[in-house]
Formats: sequence, structure tokens, C-alpha cells
Amino acid sequence: MTSIAWTEFLCGPLKPEELVLAEQIVTVRIDYSEQDARRAAEFFNATGRRRGTLADCMIAASARERGAALVTMNVQDFQCFESFGLKLA
Repeated sequence: MTSIAWTEFLCGPLKPEELVLAEQIVTVRIDYSEQDARRAAEFFNATGRRRGTLADCMIAASARERGAALVTMNVQDFQCFESFGLKLA
């Protein structure tokens, strides 16, 4: 999981027992890199600079830069990045 997605998760709402479980399941968090930042800015600008989408751009960029499929329950929020090579699962 990217550190950006982990931050979103931690913002909750979140019960203490949910955090304990999540920490057991998600043991690796990927740092956000300079290349991720550049790609996220590209995504943000190319998709209309929509308010409230910067975190999604950052998460999508991190997955795209690593060639990883993005697993999400909010598929709709990330479909606009598929044309940039993001894989959704």
C-alpha cells in the first residue's frame, strides 16, 4: 500500500481494533518518490485539475510508476487514469 493511501485510511473514521487489524494485514507501505510526484502532477493537470482529486492522482501515480495494479473499491475514481497506463484490479 502506498503511504498516501495509508494516510487516507488512517484519517478514518477508524476504530482502534480496525487499526490493529490493518497494521497486521498491511505490513509494507511504499514511500512516495520524486518520480511519483511528477507523475501525479501530470495526472492532475491532464484530468482537469479537479478539486479533491490530488490524493487519487498521487495514489494512481505511485501504482503506475511501479507497474502495479491498483486494487480499490472506488474503481470509478481511478478509471480516468487507465489511459495513462494504470492497471485496475
